[in-house]
Amino acid sequence: MREFEHNNYWALILGGSSGLGLATAKKLAKHGMNICIIHRSSRMQDDAIQSEFNTIKDEGIQFKSFNTDAFNTEKRDVIIEALKSLLGEKGTIRTFVHSVAKGNLKPMISEDKPVLKNDDFALTINAMAISLYDWTKALYTNKMFAKDARIISFTSEGNTKAWENYAAVSAAKVTLEAITRNIALEFATYGIKANCIQAGVTNTASLRMIPSSDKIIEHTLKRNPNKRLTLPEDVANVVYLLSKDEASWITGTIIPVDGGEHLS
Repeated sequence: MREFEHNNYWALILGGSSGLGLATAKKLAKHGMNICIIHRSSRMQDDAIQSEFNTIKDEGIQFKSFNTDAFNTEKRDVIIEALKSLLGEKGTIRTFVHSVAKGNLKPMISEDKPVLKNDDFALTINAMAISLYDWTKALYTNKMFAKDARIISFTSEGNTKAWENYAAVSAAKVTLEAITRNIALEFATYGIKANCIQAGVTNTASLRMIPSSDKIIEHTLKRNPNKRLTLPEDVANVVYLLSKDEASWITGTIIPVDGGEHLS
């Protein structure tokens, strides 16, 4: 079923070249939504990423990607202008997905490693949380959202649990959730719904960057009632569901997508 195909709907995905963002792009494209991905990747990754992007294009939708710094104000303005031209008079952004994994994973205390500083917190919170508001405001100001739009971001159990080396990211996740709630409240009259998906532990490159990831995976396989990790596709399926017309009354909430992992 390609229910988005004839509505001139677009999904804008920050961080869509891998993990949850890429899985989301593939899922929405299968249902006829046009896709724009903003990512920051090295030349070494280019061939693999372009192969994934070609898979999305094969769905017969319009596709555009920008390999640039999404957190730079001037570059964001350039992307916005390019997007306005791409969308034309009839195209609108139905779903804006914030899938940013640019966090600092330094410890607070260490005898032999660099430790967290104020700037590390500030950079992480800006990239992983405040940028959600910056992009939302820019898209709204430029009248790019659909009349019935969705904003979806990704949080984790680090919002309430303490994991080693995760302090800056944890602070960013809490901030992200607070911003999401206020977007849901203050943009409600403009047809915008905002929600966070709390993904279970997902075996992505972002997880493997956490120094204690092996322990996290081992613990998760024991506590998850379904005895497996969350897949990026599990999360993408819920982004799709939230993007449907029937989800228009869901806003301002945090939705666990973890196979019951949060129950124990």
